[in-house]
Amino acid sequence: MFRTSRRAFSDLSEREILALAISAEEEDMRIYASYADGLRADYPATAAVFDDMAREENEHRGRLIQTFRARHGETIPLVTREHVRGFYDRSPYWLVRPLGLDRVRREAEAMEAEAHNFYLKAAARTSDASVRDLLGQLAAAERSHVSMARRLGLSHLTDDARGREDADERRRFLLQVVQPGLAGLMDGSVSTLAPVFAAAFATGDTWETFLVGTAAAVGAGISMGLTEALSDDGTLTGRGSPVIRGLSAGIMTAVGGLGHALPYLIPDFWTATAIAVLIVFVELWAISWIRWRYMDTPFLRAAFQIVVGGFLVFLTGILIGHG
Repeated sequence: MFRTSRRAFSDLSEREILALAISAEEEDMRIYASYADGLRADYPATAAVFDDMAREENEHRGRLIQTFRARHGETIPLVTREHVRGFYDRSPYWLVRPLGLDRVRREAEAMEAEAHNFYLKAAARTSDASVRDLLGQLAAAERSHVSMARRLGLSHLTDDARGREDADERRRFLLQVVQPGLAGLMDGSVSTLAPVFAAAFATGDTWETFLVGTAAAVGAGISMGLTEALSDDGTLTGRGSPVIRGLSAGIMTAVGGLGHALPYLIPDFWTATAIAVLIVFVELWAISWIRWRYMDTPFLRAAFQIVVGGFLVFLTGILIGHG
């Protein structure tokens, strides 16, 4: 988002450009230090990389201040990215906990690319040889950071360390998102089969069936979400944020139930029922695929277990509805 009250970069003096560079380096230093702090417990190797990056940004800041003092005195005007057109406002992702490993790496690479581009433009706008040389050196330094795989912290982020951290990240994704989401999808898809099809065959009314199915899906979603969130705060089990797990379980439960309730918005009973049955099979196969993809369950075994279980619940609903 751009603000119309910002100054144009082309209107800045050399003094203001140096002040902007100093504030930018200080901001980046603090952001990298925040990344390191947020990652240290779970990803120590990547945290060490961000510690190095924060220290190097502080060194850049010191060199800029030294140059500013030599040319313009002791008073550094307050000029930040927010004051200049051409810079995007940054969302405070560094305040989010827990930090996502891949997201942090992408954010850091984007920051370094932006800094590299800034120093190139800044160097082109100064005629003093010493200032131009310094800004060119900083542009080259930022350029060397753009690829995290090539930066100076490679001594910390070895292939083995990167592999361990990626494995830990995948494990957290499984524990926080996939497992509760899969449990919710299974619960919503299977447990709501009986009430939906019992209502359908008991009433023969598509609208009434839709209401029953929607109520069952939403109610199950709320119940499943609260159960997941309140059952484990993640401090002992390491399963992460209860809010994320609760939302994942609750939303997927509701989605699973609504999938075969929504077709009953169609007035024709048999058309709605045929589409609902087709969606049920899609849901069951989706559950089987997720178990195969993320839980290392053989696909045919997963499909057999889920389809058989769902079919039994489906038949229960029809029998009760006819009764």
